[in-house]
Amino acid sequence: MAKGTQAALRAAELRRELLRHDRLYYVEGAPEISDAAYDALFRELQALESRHPELVVPDSPTQRVGAPLPEGQGFVQVAHDVPMLSIDSLFDEGEVRDFVDRIVRFLKLSDGEALEWVVEPKFDGVSASLLYENGVLVRGLTRGDGAVGEDVSANLRTIRNLPLRLSSGVAVPPRLEVRGEVLIARAAFERFNLQRERENKPVLANPRNATAGALRRNDPSEVARYPLQFHPWAVLQVPAGMFATHRETAAALSGWGFGHSAFAEFARGTDAVLAYHGRMAQKRDSLPFEVDGVVAKLDRLDWRERLGTTARSTRWQFAYKFEAIGAPSLLRAIEVQVGANGRITPRAHVDPVEIGGVTVRHTTLHNADHVEKLGLAIGATVLLHRAGDVIPQVTSVVQGPAAHAATDWDSALPLELREGESEEGPVRAGVTWRHGERFRMPARCPACGTKLVSEGKYWRCPNLHGCRPQIVGRTLQLAGRGAFEIDRLGEKMVEQLVEHGHLRGPADLFHLKREPLIELERWGEKTVANLFQQIEERRRIPLDRLLVALSIPEVGPATAKLLAGHFPSLELLSAADGDQLQTVVGIGPEMARAIRDWFDQPESREQIARLMAGGVEVLSPAAPNREGPFADKTLVFTGTLEAVGRSEAKRLAEAAGARVASSVSAKTDFLVVGAEAGSKAKKAAELGVAVLTEAEFLERCGKAPQ
Repeated sequence: MAKGTQAALRAAELRRELLRHDRLYYVEGAPEISDAAYDALFRELQALESRHPELVVPDSPTQRVGAPLPEGQGFVQVAHDVPMLSIDSLFDEGEVRDFVDRIVRFLKLSDGEALEWVVEPKFDGVSASLLYENGVLVRGLTRGDGAVGEDVSANLRTIRNLPLRLSSGVAVPPRLEVRGEVLIARAAFERFNLQRERENKPVLANPRNATAGALRRNDPSEVARYPLQFHPWAVLQVPAGMFATHRETAAALSGWGFGHSAFAEFARGTDAVLAYHGRMAQKRDSLPFEVDGVVAKLDRLDWRERLGTTARSTRWQFAYKFEAIGAPSLLRAIEVQVGANGRITPRAHVDPVEIGGVTVRHTTLHNADHVEKLGLAIGATVLLHRAGDVIPQVTSVVQGPAAHAATDWDSALPLELREGESEEGPVRAGVTWRHGERFRMPARCPACGTKLVSEGKYWRCPNLHGCRPQIVGRTLQLAGRGAFEIDRLGEKMVEQLVEHGHLRGPADLFHLKREPLIELERWGEKTVANLFQQIEERRRIPLDRLLVALSIPEVGPATAKLLAGHFPSLELLSAADGDQLQTVVGIGPEMARAIRDWFDQPESREQIARLMAGGVEVLSPAAPNREGPFADKTLVFTGTLEAVGRSEAKRLAEAAGARVASSVSAKTDFLVVGAEAGSKAKKAAELGVAVLTEAEFLERCGKAPQ
């Protein structure tokens, strides 16, 4: 046999053996050989591949650690084939039962005990998506904003319990997506931090932050040092009918070489889900990984398909969070902050306190009514919780302020609350800080002096285009994730540009001149060159991301996608009246009025014109369905539908090319009536709108009623 053939056969044999031992060690916890014996096999394969480079294949164990990214190069952004949506977070038993009741009504079942769930801990890690083609890992993405993630394939390949090639114990689809959580076990994290101390490196705050930081490192060899693990929780892009239940997908994942959660269980009915949550809450501190609740997923995949999704989350699963972790601290001050759209929000400053591995120094107080209900006074000891183990909140007062302030009270005020951030600087406007003082909403904006206006329980500065924090905030939103994504521009840089008169509004970003910027403190030719290069690369933008960039009230990423899907150009959207805007699912009268009011403002039109004058090009969204039986038609539903739920009917209508509105108007083409139709039917008759029964609607959609 030729030497080349012998080498190829031996290399293939070594790859199989090493991958098998990887699984035995990292997935099954049942190693068959010593570390020294494993290392000998690994070195033999390395030597073979070094002598015969043509034998190197992407799924070789020697290829787990790739080359670092070139200096200054970031991760490539890639659109998810299927959006990575959120999971609704629930915080008490009542919310869980309400969620289940909605599913029961949608599926037209008798009660929630008919539902079968798979329940498992909600691991507090970093979500990732793996794409396999013909069983070989070809790409790994972070979740990102759910629509677009970052390609961190080289870093994910370093995770030793993540298979580079799927085992063939179960048939492998030609194209398969596996989603899961990247984690660091508590014990491994403690050992890793001890090692960092010995190497005189800073210790890391908690496993989740360490995981997120590792996946964003540019050098995979450094990532390989982190004790990362991958835990799968979903499969996508499989042939229709391949699986009927979630439990079948879990068995397939195990057969393909993935580890499985030892804590996942099958639960029949709501009471079983709640009981599981109680057991996990009791043992949360003894679990090997940090968890912040449990996830319950419907087991039947056909029911998941019927339930579908909202713009931001799935309708067939939920996260039932554990009670938040809390700690007491001293309230030093309350400041008011001005948001990008002028909303005034109180924020508490407290003495630093660690809660669940995170140091908390300040937290939102939502609004003045919330502060009053809490009964806060400066100098009080307050109880802080991290809601969902993420967002810190003041939940109660443990003890009121002492009779007299400590002698160092004034000097202990956080420097960020003083002008110039020095101990001698005066306290900034809008800060309540004197010992024993109670918070009162100021009459005027602390940033620009404009008289505040009341909007229900909130207050707002109406000086949208002249208030500095609003200009800074709206510029950051324009440049931020989900908008133009100019990440070379940070908050301090925007503040400098506004302070020196280079930015009078967000659109001025596309009219900057190079020379004046080089003279700014901490700027330079390279910084300016990198910024201008990125601005040039980002001038072309999809319509939905432009809508996010414009800071239109009530329009976030999900709403922007809905608007862009119904109005194919900015011109059509800006000309739409309230009735037309309400043809978009999820947009009611108040939101439609806010959007219409924004487009009616001269400053808004000037901002759009200045963006276009700066070379911004809007990319039109994909054309809507023009072939369906309801193409370009507006439908309204009324009454109780019998064969399908209202949400499912809306999805059928949209799939057939229709726009679904919430109210009948002269622009309505069809009213679909169910049992006990109300005032909409009367208005449709007055306007001469065509009426369809539920059966007629389903027949046109190609779904005959059962």
